[in-house]
Parts: sequence; structure tokens; C-alpha cells
Amino acid sequence: MSEHKFKIVECPRDAMQGLHNFIPTDLKAEYLNLLLQVGFDTLDFGSFVSPRAIPQLADTAEVLGKLDLSTTNTKLLAIIANLKGVKLAVNHEAISYLGFPFSISETFQQRNTNSSIEQSLATVEEMLSLCAKHNKTAVVYLSMGFGNPYGDEWNYEIVEKWADVLVDKGVEILSLADTVGISTLEKINEILPKLLSKFSHSEIGIHLHSTPAERFEKIEAAYNSGVKRIDSALKGFGGCPMAADDLTGNIATEDVINFLNSKGENLNLNMAKWNEAMVLSGKIFR
Repeated sequence: MSEHKFKIVECPRDAMQGLHNFIPTDLKAEYLNLLLQVGFDTLDFGSFVSPRAIPQLADTAEVLGKLDLSTTNTKLLAIIANLKGVKLAVNHEAISYLGFPFSISETFQQRNTNSSIEQSLATVEEMLSLCAKHNKTAVVYLSMGFGNPYGDEWNYEIVEKWADVLVDKGVEILSLADTVGISTLEKINEILPKLLSKFSHSEIGIHLHSTPAERFEKIEAAYNSGVKRIDSALKGFGGCPMAADDLTGNIATEDVINFLNSKGENLNLNMAKWNEAMVLSGKIFR
């Protein structure tokens, strides 16, 4: 049993964003409202990015207006990719967290946010300033945290260097993101304990992508490293479209729940609402 409660971050935003058929706003809200009643720590529910880049989530502000937060303690997280997105997101009182994908691969940072790593660092600084003014907390994802498919240099020292820089800037929550599903047990076992030890006063989470066959062992490796925050998505839907393998998706939340239950973690989840969400997901992820 861990002394700090384990945080599950359910990620319907990541699951939905790549779907080609537009999910009606009311159906999105119905699904999110069910997930809000399950009792997760955080719901990564939407994003304030260009509708041209992610048309599926162009209705995030409208969806937000349809969410019932009166009977849930789950906090809302929205992804942003630039300062325009930050300025939109901080004006919504219901949002607790702003998430920014900070890539330690220069190539991916350009592809993902159309900016360099240095420009992205400036965005993070502005985001931190605006979050402080609007009572929000920034979550920064170290994307391509386990390597990249572009040939950009990667090693643990690079991961630690950028974690150092971001923590020095005032980032309190870092999530190591395996953007294209190339993490291995060896890398998880090497990197996470070192990060957790060095940045013991920060919250370090993990956002893994995986094939179904490797999900459980990656969850186990992350847990054994001491991590207390994990991102996942119902049925493992979604993931990065740039992953080489079509089977590579998010870690499945039900696998995380089953594993943590087996370890005696007190998750205090409403499984009846979870099962309702599992059924409703069939209308969304066709």
C-alpha cells in the first residue's frame, strides 16, 4: 500500500482527437459526464488548439459548458500548444490544469507545435505566469521522453537536463511521455527511478503508449519505479498517429485499475459508472 494516493489521469481527449468522424458535442459531453462520476483524479477532457490541427476537439469550450461538475472531485485538464491556447483555457474557471507537450526532440516539437524547443520554453514561462494569475496548475509533458523516430539525439542525460530546466522555471508536474510507443522495460526501469529520486519535490507522472501485449508489464514497471501518476484511456483507445504500429495506443485504464487493485491500492472508483462509460464508448469509438 502506498502512502500517497495513486492518481489515474483518464484521457478521453487523447482517445478521441484522432477520430475522423466528428463526435457530436452532446455525445462527447454525455461520455465525459459519465467518466467524471467514476472518481478519477483528473480528466484530460479537451484541448484549445487550432481546429485545423485537431478538428475533433474544436468544440471543447462548448463541451465544457455541458459538463456537470457539481458531484465530482475529478479535476479537468486541457491541452494547449501555444500562447493563444493558454489565453483561451485560463479563462475557464472549471479547468484546473493546463497541459503542454514539451518535446525533447527538436523535430517533433516543430511538427507538433510548429515551434522550436527554445520557443516552447518561452511558451511554458508565459503559461506558468498566466496559470499563477488564474489559479491554474501547469502540467508539462516531456514528449518523446523515451526516444524518437527521427534520429534526434536521445539519452537519459537529455531527459534530465530538460526536466531540470522546467522545474527551475517553476513546473510542479512533469509527465514523461512515450509519444510513439518505443519505451521498453529497460528504459522505464532506468529513467523513472532516477527522475523520481532527483525531483522528489515535484510530481512526476507517466504517459505511456503501448501495444496490448506489452501494456501490463509496462504498467508494472512504472508502478515498481515508484511513480504515483499514470495517464491512460478507456480500452486503450487513441495514441499518437505517428506510431509505427497500428496496435500502439494508450495504456488501457481497465488494465491500470486491475493492476492497482491487485496491489491493494485504494482507488475508490464507482465501477458501475465505469461500466456505463465502457458501454457508451461503443457509440464513440466505432
